[in-house]
Order: sequence, then structure tokens, then C-alpha cells
Amino acid sequence: MAASKPVEAAVVAATAPGSGSGVGSGAAPGTGGLPRWQLALAVGAPLLLGAGAVYLWSRQRRRREAGGRGDASGLKRHSERKTPEGRASPAPGSGHPEGPGAPLEMNSLDRAQAAKNKGNKYFKAGKYEQAIQCYTEAIGLCPTEKNVDLSTFYQNRAAAFEQLQKWKEVAQDCTKAVELNPKYVKALFRRAKAHEKLDNKKECLEDVTAVCILEGFQNQQSMLLADKVLKLLGKEKAKEKYKNREPLMPSPQFIKSYFSSFTDDIISQPMLKGEKSDEDKDKEGEALEVKENSGYLKAKQYMEEENYDKIISECSKEVDAQGKYMAEALLLRATFYLLIGNATAAKPDLDKVISLKDANVKLRANALIKRGSMYMQQQQPLLSTQDFNMAADIDPQNADVYHHRGQLKILLDQVEEAVADFDECIRLRPESALAQAQKCFALYRQAYTGNNSSQIQAAMKGFEEVIKKFPRCAEGYALYAQALTDQQQFGKADEMYDKCIDLEPDNATTYVHKGLLQLQWKQDLDRGLELISKAIEIDNKCDFAYETMGTIEVQSVCVGGKNTHLPCA
Repeated sequence: MAASKPVEAAVVAATAPGSGSGVGSGAAPGTGGLPRWQLALAVGAPLLLGAGAVYLWSRQRRRREAGGRGDASGLKRHSERKTPEGRASPAPGSGHPEGPGAPLEMNSLDRAQAAKNKGNKYFKAGKYEQAIQCYTEAIGLCPTEKNVDLSTFYQNRAAAFEQLQKWKEVAQDCTKAVELNPKYVKALFRRAKAHEKLDNKKECLEDVTAVCILEGFQNQQSMLLADKVLKLLGKEKAKEKYKNREPLMPSPQFIKSYFSSFTDDIISQPMLKGEKSDEDKDKEGEALEVKENSGYLKAKQYMEEENYDKIISECSKEVDAQGKYMAEALLLRATFYLLIGNATAAKPDLDKVISLKDANVKLRANALIKRGSMYMQQQQPLLSTQDFNMAADIDPQNADVYHHRGQLKILLDQVEEAVADFDECIRLRPESALAQAQKCFALYRQAYTGNNSSQIQAAMKGFEEVIKKFPRCAEGYALYAQALTDQQQFGKADEMYDKCIDLEPDNATTYVHKGLLQLQWKQDLDRGLELISKAIEIDNKCDFAYETMGTIEVQSVCVGGKNTHLPCA
């Protein structure tokens, strides 16, 4: 049965083999960098901002829940910071000093405020160059001891520079504003966005982390930016450790889990009697077909022996010879190209199979599913949707189409359509444990985002029914664990991950999930890193483990410049 995976890939079991950053359930490695609701569900949004930040967020979340819960996520969803302002957001306790010289100072300050107000009118009219001139005048007029007002003028000028996409100037003015008013959230967040545009990821992370803490992890905009930058930095950290590593075949456990998510995939079916080699067959016959010296049949034999490294070369022999099984060989070769993360090599093979009008419809549909999954990984949802829809058109009774399209719909936030696809998959394949588990996940997500407590309870009950009906389905336990984590039922979530490990002790991704849980639940960095290191020990090809380790390192081991926790590939 399928393996557990990071939530960002949990709903994409086997949809897109590729880079290897997200694994499981037959899921393909990697899902790209889309900002997703699932990350907060998997690890708690502020998790990787550091253990201290986790504690702060958890304490404030408990306080909010004690006083009543407003929306489902507890986040301010519409806190755009685009316009200039009349006053700064001062640090607690700061104010305007008054003294004997106040009348003269106020005269200069009044003139500065007038220039700023004029600049605000230009800004609202979209005349940003004129606004910048007015804000510059205000800065020149403002008494230097008026820190809060002066910080406002710099921040407003930065806002105008932002509209002109002058990111260096934005960062410079925000720096001035923050120096004058260190807790100026608007200036910190605007500088974070400028650093993102300038590709200064570490500086961006520092600023957005400060913003998240100052806002008590209440603002979705800040949380999504932190999420995005952490993921990018984590990937960079991982790449530093294995940038010279040759593309490697995933572990046998992963490959078997991947293929288990397909029920109508001809190339993953056991060899027929007439395809087997002489020594594996009855002595009576059918040797003639075997003597064809088919590269594809040899590749199939290697699959059964779990000798996966030889499959691409044998398929290439069949393709070069334009043999009897050329279409099958193209699809099998493309699949293994995807599994090692070489989408560039996989695409021409998939294109060829799809274009072969006389090929078995199951082959063409499977190629469309895999190409659609590849497009989704590459963040091309329109092309992905087209391929899944075409697969449904040419093979409407293929349960795999609805299973994998349902996963795509979840990623596109089309939850009702996802549920409909999972229902169709279940109608065609009533014993599809994966589809039933992922349908529960979709229903849970729908209830969570709608803040519907009764539907959340129903979805949680649905998970219990799935694991009772399919006790050997690791995916059911994994997805249930992610929902339990979101509901802060950490102990039970830990038990679910232990069930996954019992079922699939060689599945590295489960250890990564369990390690992340330790960080959120107990802020136990050592135990979390121990479990993630265990994942790498089990499968040194598990990119998800490397990237997760790298993401944690961004916050936990940056001081001193040494990466002491990230193992070498």
C-alpha cells in the first residue's frame, strides 16, 4: 500500500514523479513551490521559524481559543500593506517628546507633515514620482529627533518606490524606517518583500520572521511569505549538500509504492506467461516469443527482480530497434526518467506514446496521467488539467484518471470537484483504499477552511472508518495523522505515524513526518533531527528528508555558518 508523504504532496500520491522533494503513497517526489494550505496543516505554519516562535504561537493560539475562535485559521486574511499612512505604527511606549523647544520643532514638523500629506494625495492618484518628491521634502524638513514621524516618511517613500518596482530603494528606505522605529511592522514587511524581489532570501526570512512574531502569527500574508522563503532556502541548503550527485533511482520501497497507486497501468502488471524467460516457464513451450530478444521484456523481468537501474537501458534497446513493444518501452522508460527526476528526458517519450493513435488506450491514458502530473509539478495547472481531461475522454472507465485528477483538484482548491473525482474512482474500484483515504482528506480540508466544526468531526470519523476498513493502508494513517496534527491532537497523530512505520518500516518519509511532529509538539529539535537522519539512513535518496533538514537548518544552525546537522549525500 502507499506510503505517507508531506502534506503538500499527500494529496498528490503518485501524481508527479520528479525532483523527489515530496514522497509517498506512490507519490512522486516533489511538488514545486506553490504556497499551499497543506503546509500549515502538516507542520503548523510557524514551525520552522524556530522553537521559540513555536512556543509563542502556541501560547497565543490557546489564548484565542479560550476566548472564542473567529475564523478557521485564526489569521487575518486581508491585511494588504500597499498604501502610505498618516502616522507610523510606533513601538509600545514610544511617543513624541515635548520640551521647551516644542513650538519651533512643531513648526518644522507641521511643514513636514504637510509635505507628506501632499505626497499621499499624489500616491493615491498614482503619481508616484511626485509622491516621492513630497516624501523626500518631508524627510528633509522633519526634526531628526522625531523618530516615529521620520520613520513614517521613509516608509511612505518606500511604498512609492515599491509601486515603481525600485526594490533596492525600497529596501534602503525601509531600513531607515526600521532603524528609527525597530518594531515598525509595515516597514519590516515591505523590506521583506523587497529582499524577496532582490533574491536576498536570508534577509527576507529575517524580516518576515520578525513580522510574524510581532503580529503573533495572525497575518496570512506574512505566514505565506515565510512559508515560501523557508521552502526555497531549504531546497538551496539541500542542493548544497548533493549538488554534484548524479540522478539516482529512488529506493525499491518508493518505487513499489509509486506503482501501487495505479490500477490500470499495463507496464506495472506482472509478466504474462508468454513473456517470461525460458527458465521461468513451463518447459512445454512458448520459447519462440522469448527468443525475440526484446529489450522491453528484459526490462519487465528486471522490474520483477527489483533491479531497477537497468530498466532505462533495456527500454532504450526496444525503442532503438522499433520492436514489438515500442509503445510500452517508451512509457516504461518515461516513468523511470520521472522517478529519477529527469522530466526533460521523460516528456518526449510521453508525447510519443500519447500521439500513437493505434496504441493501447490504457497506455495512452497512463501517459497522459503522468504528463499531467509532471505539468502540475512544474506549476502548469492548465496543461495538467488538459491532460487529465483528455485521459478521461479516451478512457472514461479508468479509475486512475479520477484518482489522480482528484489530487490535482485539491491542489487547485477545487475541493468539491476533487470529492466528485474520488467518488467516481471508488465507484469504479470500490476497494481503492487510497482514493477513500484521500477523499476523507478532501472533506476534512473543505470543513477546515469553512470553519465547520460538525463537518470536521464527520471527516475525522471518516478517517477512523477508512483505517478500520483498510488496516493495511499506510496512506490512511498518514493523512489522518496530518488532520490530527492540525487539530493539535499530537499524541494520537504520533500513534498514527507509528502505525505507518509498522506497516512500512523502510519508508523514509514517515520518519520525516514524525520528526516534524516532534518539533511542533514538543519543540524537541534533537529528536526531530534524529528521526530525519534515520530517514536518510534508510533511504539516502530521499530528497524530502534532505530538503526538510535544510529548511530546519536555515533557522537552527545559521549562527556560525556551519551546517552540522545536514548529512552529506
